[in-house]
Amino acid sequence: MIQYLNKDNFLKTVKAGPVVLVDFYADWCGPCQAIAPVLEELATEFEGKAIIAKVDVDKEQELAGVFNIRSIPTMILFKDGEPEDIIVGLQTKTELVKKISNHLQEVEVA
Repeated sequence: MIQYLNKDNFLKTVKAGPVVLVDFYADWCGPCQAIAPVLEELATEFEGKAIIAKVDVDKEQELAGVFNIRSIPTMILFKDGEPEDIIVGLQTKTELVKKISNHLQEVEVA
């Protein structure tokens, strides 16, 4: 299940999992709407292994500013609470699975 983040639960959530993918989006954004079902699938497929979360940039402008979000969708992959990878624009499910899996493997090896 996708988690929706705000300034109150953001830090706790990104530090909760070894790998957390945070999608910075807006309801009015076409590419954001297009990737939403893919993120839902990823949340189910990676349940218990990685966290998939979303931040509405219109409601959480301060968080978007902290991460210098200039275009959406922008996804940031956090590993152990730290930003590791920035993914800008519409991506395929295959690409996102590969990125998440690579970071999960790094966690398992460490």
